[in-house]
Amino acid sequence: MKVGLILSEMWSGIRGNFSMIVSIILVTFVSLSFVSVAALLQLQVGNMKDYWYDRAQIAIYLCSDFSPEEQCPAGVATAGQVAAVEASLKSQALTPHIEAFYFESQQDAFDRFLAESEDLSAAQYLLPEQLNEAFWVNLINPDKTELIVEAFSSQPGVAEVRDQRGYLDQIINFLNISSLAVGGVAAIMLFSAALLTTTTIRLSAFSRRREIAIMRLVGASSLSIQLPFILEGLLAALVGGGLAIATVAFGTQYFVTDILSTQLAFTSFVGIDDVFAIAPLVLGVGALIATLAAAVSTYRHVRV
Repeated sequence: MKVGLILSEMWSGIRGNFSMIVSIILVTFVSLSFVSVAALLQLQVGNMKDYWYDRAQIAIYLCSDFSPEEQCPAGVATAGQVAAVEASLKSQALTPHIEAFYFESQQDAFDRFLAESEDLSAAQYLLPEQLNEAFWVNLINPDKTELIVEAFSSQPGVAEVRDQRGYLDQIINFLNISSLAVGGVAAIMLFSAALLTTTTIRLSAFSRRREIAIMRLVGASSLSIQLPFILEGLLAALVGGGLAIATVAFGTQYFVTDILSTQLAFTSFVGIDDVFAIAPLVLGVGALIATLAAAVSTYRHVRV
């Protein structure tokens, strides 16, 4: 079958079912937009892990006058207890796992609070003596966190051992849940797009059943009969996918790059390059679903 004839049949089907084709484009656009957002959320999770996990520190907070009694029954950490914690950090058992550590006094902690706080009015209610002295530890391998926690949690003079990755894990869990939710909506929308494509192509095939019957009588192959219908669905899916990529790219550039990245410059965000990186996957998903839906919907019309 000649290419010109196949394309002619495809355009004939599009003109005859234009409103339904537009519906396929719109549903595909929405569903692939959700697919794109879900993929970008997963990339953001990966970016945050790569960026923050190596930077996350472990804080060994020492007992102060304001520490809860259940954590520090003996009261404020003595100079000897502070020295013992430092000696443990320098021990042969822990040194191979520690990249660096430093001691933060109460005044250092207060100065850091002032430097990081956006609302300096809160400083008038806070005194350096209310903060804990602490050792801040960077690990060579962040997965060895439990080793530090177990080593110092029960050591005299230590109020608490806190892993900063705990805060990061909460954010990552939220992003993962959001990604799953968006992915679930995307799956439902893709299923709807497949059903709509199947129905539209089936109606198109039914309206041209006489032409199909004639083509079968003159010996046309099943593929040559199905191909115009498959191309209809494929074209609609690619147009919808292209609109989805363009919309997500615009949203990423405007909301993420221009706003979030500017206001939250301390972390790494996905960008326009990531959108273009997932574009082949998104278009491939749309094309695959449209092709399968069109092939299934026309199968009964090409059976001998």
